[in-house]
Amino acid sequence: MSTHVRKPGWFTVKVLNRAVAWLSRRGISVWGSRILAVRGRRSGQWRTTPVNLLTVDGRQYLVAPRGHVQWTHNMRAAGGGELRLGKRVDTFTATEVADDDKPPLLRAYLRRWKAEVGVFFDGVGPDSSDAELRRIAPDHPVFRVTVRR
Repeated sequence: MSTHVRKPGWFTVKVLNRAVAWLSRRGISVWGSRILAVRGRRSGQWRTTPVNLLTVDGRQYLVAPRGHVQWTHNMRAAGGGELRLGKRVDTFTATEVADDDKPPLLRAYLRRWKAEVGVFFDGVGPDSSDAELRRIAPDHPVFRVTVRR
C-alpha cells in the first residue's frame, strides 16, 4: 500500500472545507457533500471531515483524493461510520475497493469534482486512460458505502 498523502493548501483548509462543512451541518449539500464521522482508531472519539459522496450505478462511494489520510486509516479500523447532512445521519459500513476496480470510480469522481480536487491526482483527469487511472489507484483509497436501514 502506498503512503501517498497530499496536504491541502491554506485556501482549502481555511475557506473551502470550512464553508462546505458549515453548509453540510445545516443540511445543504454542495455537489454531494457530507460530513463523514468515523471513530478514531486510537482514541475511539468521533472524528469528522467534509467529503464528497460519489454515486455510480446506484452505489455510493467515498474517494480519498488526498491519499492515505487519517480518515482512511480510521475507516479501515472502524469498518464504517456516519454520513451527516444537517439533522440526517446515515450509519454505514464500508468496504475498501480493490485497485483494479478503481479506474471507473476515479474517472467518475474526477468528472464531477476535478475543479476542486484535480491537483491531488498528479495530472490524471477524467479523460485519462484506464492505464493512467490504474497507475494512480494505489494512492487514492476508495470505499463502497452501504447505508444501514
